[in-house]
Formats: sequence, structure tokens, C-alpha cells
Amino acid sequence: MRQFILLLSFLLIPLLAVANEGGGGSGAQYIEIGPKLIVNLANAKQLMKINPQLMVEGEAAEQIKRNMPALKNALIMLFSGRKAEELATAGQREALRKETAEVIIKTLDKYGSSEGFKDVFFSDFRIN
Repeated sequence: MRQFILLLSFLLIPLLAVANEGGGGSGAQYIEIGPKLIVNLANAKQLMKINPQLMVEGEAAEQIKRNMPALKNALIMLFSGRKAEELATAGQREALRKETAEVIIKTLDKYGSSEGFKDVFFSDFRIN
């Protein structure tokens, strides 16, 4: 009986590993545009610290890593110079998140392809 359980466990371990990998597919992953981006707002004494995370699938991860400097530049330009009052509510921050996704798609398409880019999320958002 003990040998049967041992044999069964050896047969099931590879199956469980494949199931955890999503059946061998590439699945979604997150890529941090980091370290945190820190930009000046319209009021020279205010800074915005933001940590965008990109949800991607397949080959998009390599495309994003290759174009990280262009993406960071595009996002810094997008975020800089805004007024803190324009980012005060959840709705305003959601609008910025959608605008950020559009800029990411535009930048990726300019230097290759945005295929596989799914969404962007802010894992940290502070105004000091």
C-alpha cells in the first residue's frame, strides 16, 4: 500500500505542476514600472509618487522590458505638471489610469507592438 501511494504521488506531482502553470500557457503576469515614479506637480512644492504595474500576457513582457526607458519617459511626461486637485477623487485617479493605459499602448505601438498588454494598475499613489 505504501508503495502504491508513493507511486501515485510521483505520477500526480507533474500533473499538479502543469495545472499550476495554467496548463503550460503563458498566463498573465505583472511588470512593475519601477522604482516608483516621482514627478513634480504644478505646485512646485508638491510631488506625486506613483507605482504603475502592467498586466501583460505572452511575448509582451519582453517588449515592455526592451522599451522600458521609452515607457518611463512617456509616463513621466504624462504625470508631470498636473494639479493635485485634478487627482483628488477616485474617479479622477481612475481617469488617469485609463489615460496611462492609452499612453502605454501608443508608446509600445510606436516601438513595436502593444499586443499582449492588458491593463495598468497603480499599486502606490501618493501626493506630498
